[in-house]
Amino acid sequence: MELFQVIHSVDRPKVAQTIARLAQEMGHCPEVFLQINTGEEPQKAGVMPSEADAFVAEARALDLPLRGLMCIPPVEEEPSLHFALLAKIAERNGLSGLSMGMSGDFESAIALGATHIRVGSAIFGERAYG
Repeated sequence: MELFQVIHSVDRPKVAQTIARLAQEMGHCPEVFLQINTGEEPQKAGVMPSEADAFVAEARALDLPLRGLMCIPPVEEEPSLHFALLAKIAERNGLSGLSMGMSGDFESAIALGATHIRVGSAIFGERAYG
């Protein structure tokens, strides 16, 4: 963990607890973004929106340096709805960091308050699966 400045994908309480334990052992903790599964997709990581406030409270209780929230919207849905939901959850919890938006939808994410975007395929090209 001493190599990282920020972890964008803290997707469940167990991971947050492990990071907190390692941070105590090492005397260093990167900032974290909590992953919210805004589309409630079973194949994706992250807590459900209904569990987000409790997850934020737990991360704070663990003394993690909470930078904000992160989401990856469902491919087949309008991403702006998910970005708006994430922004609402963040605002409700007093968080300003929003890691949302990728190569195909970052403009919408920025318009809705993204502070961090992920544009890998725009830089490196599409992934080759298989």
